[in-house]
Amino acid sequence: MSLRFTKMHGLGNDFVVIDTSVQVFTDTSERIAEMGDRHRGIGFDQLLTITASPTPEWAYAYGIWNADGSPAQQCGNGVRCVAAWLQRAGRISTDPVLLQSPSGTVEVRCLDDGQVTVNMGEPLFTPARIPFTAPDEADRYNLDVADGLLEIGVVSLGNPHAIVEVEDPEASEWQRVGPALSQHPAFPDGVNAGFVYIEDPTHLQLRVHERGAGWTQACGTGAAAAVAVLRRRGSIDAQVTVQQPGGELLIEWSGPGAKLWMTGPAQFVYEGEWLAEAQPGQPSQQSSAAPDKTSVISGKGRR
Repeated sequence: MSLRFTKMHGLGNDFVVIDTSVQVFTDTSERIAEMGDRHRGIGFDQLLTITASPTPEWAYAYGIWNADGSPAQQCGNGVRCVAAWLQRAGRISTDPVLLQSPSGTVEVRCLDDGQVTVNMGEPLFTPARIPFTAPDEADRYNLDVADGLLEIGVVSLGNPHAIVEVEDPEASEWQRVGPALSQHPAFPDGVNAGFVYIEDPTHLQLRVHERGAGWTQACGTGAAAAVAVLRRRGSIDAQVTVQQPGGELLIEWSGPGAKLWMTGPAQFVYEGEWLAEAQPGQPSQQSSAAPDKTSVISGKGRR
């Protein structure tokens, strides 16, 4: 049995998209991890499945899995790819539509220039809703991580994020701290660890270590989380460009009580066929080039 898929990326954060409304896909963690292997499989940061909506409220529903096979609740770059895929397939137009994600309803709109705007909802700071183990809600928390004390902000955009303000997101220290923070016991479900530098009130530099995927070229919810934490502290403006290794995202958030909006690109790479019956050590997928249908527009720490 073979499985058709589309390889896509949002600022280098790469995905495999599978339309499960027209083909059967057994989404076991073992199968997903096998497909996610960059040497013996297809390779991706996350796998996205598109299904028919269970109710008329949503146009479609989608699922998210990390490369290690673990489920994810939300992915900002991923939802833009889902929206772009649906538009190219002729299933949605440029009008705003609602999609069902693992973490709830998401509003998307495909723009004429190949960009996708997403309503990410209202950021959640209550520790129990992240989840994060803390007695009270605060703008800043001190956490023992990798033999040192780290000051963090925490927030959920459908998935948990810990944000650390630093002078250099690419410093070697954070390469060691990122994985440790992602697995810290204070976060029962793990956490995406973001390291952010404020260039000025409208520009950030960001690097994110994602739970279940490791260091990625870009993280959409990570960019949204960094803006939410810093905006709540009064450190940045309501409209911010977030620079990551893969490119830029525009994040807009006026503050507590308001919805957060993200705008960025989604690109097609190729169409492929996963040969599900292939044995270990044998070729496991075939691919064929597909034209690019979208375009890209032109990010203090340890205590």
